Amino acid sequence: MADKDVLGRAGEARAAAYLRERGYRILDQNWRCRDGEIDLVAAHGGQLVFVEVKTRRGVGFGHPFDAITARKLARLHRLAVAWVVAHPEDAHGRAVRVDALAVLGPDPTTAEIEHIAGLQ
Repeated sequence: MADKDVLGRAGEARAAAYLRERGYRILDQNWRCRDGEIDLVAAHGGQLVFVEVKTRRGVGFGHPFDAITARKLARLHRLAVAWVVAHPEDAHGRAVRVDALAVLGPDPTTAEIEHIAGLQ
C-alpha cells in the first residue's frame, strides 16, 4: 500500500474516532459504488452525515479543504443520494448533510482536526 494510502486510512480512522467522541454513530466507512466512494457515513441527531476526510502532513500543497472543489462537492451529494437509495432502512426520516474533516499534521494519530458541517 502506498504511503499516501496509509496516511489516508490513518486519517479516516482518526476522523471516525473524533466523530464518535462527539456523539456521532458511524454507519459506514469507505462505502463504494460505481460513482465513487464516501469516506464516512454517520448518524447524528436526526441527520445522516456524509463526511469527506482529507488528510495532509502539512500545507505545502494547500490546505486539505482546498481539494474539495465544486465538482467534488457535487459528486459527494450524488454519492449521498446513492447511499440513501442503497440503505433506505438507515435513511428513513433523516435529513442529509455533507461535512468535511481535515486531519492536518505529521502524525495522523495526533494531528489537528478541523470540521466543517453542512457544505453547500
